[in-house]
Amino acid sequence: MNCSHSRPSASSTTTSCADAEAPAVLPTRATPCNPCSLSADEVLARLDDFDAILDARSEDEYALDHLPGARNWPTLRNEERRIVGTIYKQVHPFEARKRGAAMAARNIAAHIENEALDLPKSWRPLVYCWRGGQRSASLALVLAQIGFRVSMLAGGYKAFRAAVVADTQRRVPTLAWRVVCGPTGAGKTRLLHALAEQGAQVLDLEALAVHRSSVLGAIHGEPQPSQKHFETRIWEALRRFDPERPVFVESESRKVGNLSVPPVLIDAMRNSPCLDLQLPIDERVALLMEDYAHLADDIGDFCQRLSVLSALRGKATVASWQDRARNGALTQVVRELLELHYDPAYSQSIARNFPHFAQAVPLRLANRGAQAMREVANRAIATCVAPTGVGASRIGGTQRGQYSEASSPNA
Repeated sequence: MNCSHSRPSASSTTTSCADAEAPAVLPTRATPCNPCSLSADEVLARLDDFDAILDARSEDEYALDHLPGARNWPTLRNEERRIVGTIYKQVHPFEARKRGAAMAARNIAAHIENEALDLPKSWRPLVYCWRGGQRSASLALVLAQIGFRVSMLAGGYKAFRAAVVADTQRRVPTLAWRVVCGPTGAGKTRLLHALAEQGAQVLDLEALAVHRSSVLGAIHGEPQPSQKHFETRIWEALRRFDPERPVFVESESRKVGNLSVPPVLIDAMRNSPCLDLQLPIDERVALLMEDYAHLADDIGDFCQRLSVLSALRGKATVASWQDRARNGALTQVVRELLELHYDPAYSQSIARNFPHFAQAVPLRLANRGAQAMREVANRAIATCVAPTGVGASRIGGTQRGQYSEASSPNA
């Protein structure tokens, strides 16, 4: 749908009032006084074209998930939405609309007064609510009447969510994945950061999930996003990748903390070429002591997290680790955790889930330092190529799926 500036017919500007959340019927062409309607697919393709994305839903709905970069301008706030919903069901829809209109008018006025008074007439916001109903229509109409060039997401967040799921399914198989494998503490996350600094394309699932993907991986004071928002974050990264260049990703399991990696992505990762990051165990222990320093400051929390390993490693072993950690032997405990728990689990998982690991290019680190990571990142980039085809760029001069032995650390 084209949001041009010609005026729509009078019949195209009507809005349904049959349901407080009924999708609004809007024109498909924008004017200074009328918002236009865009499909979810159009919004996905044009997401960077808007000057602002305004989520008219309540605070709790916004927190669960929202469009990338969206700002929360609630037409009805949490408690107001509850009140209106109760009146709608227990009294009458007409009474609910009156009460809701008064609340919405106050909230919209506050948003304009606090956020919009200094904006130019050329400002182009996208507005949406749950399914393109009265909440977004009310906000969009007022902004359009002011003279802003307003677009509305037809079908609202619900349509966006369906489009994101479908677009993720479409995009993932088109990308050339390169899976960074390596045991716990080998520095996989640090390597991803070094790769990104060198300009490589990186999907950092642990950063998106706000979790380090292990028993000890919860990040203190930083809750994980919802499953839906995790998937939106993944899609936001995917849409910016160039399919003619490789994408580096860590060899995650199906779950990162409490969040599930989309099956289409897991399948693609497990059927892609691998890199095998190797670091001496003393360096691995030191790296973990640095990256998990917060646990050394809260031994009680560390010991509590270890409790979940009792079923796998035995109560006596876990109790021994906890006692020694409390008595200041945390470094020794970390080493034993690697040798007795993490390394055996990693060996089993990698053999079971990554069939191409046997052909993985070894990337050996002498130490955990930043310079060593940069050097290995450059070697990793040199060993990988993007898909071949018309206009495809190449790195290292080899064909897709192959590795350049000349760039290998074993050369």
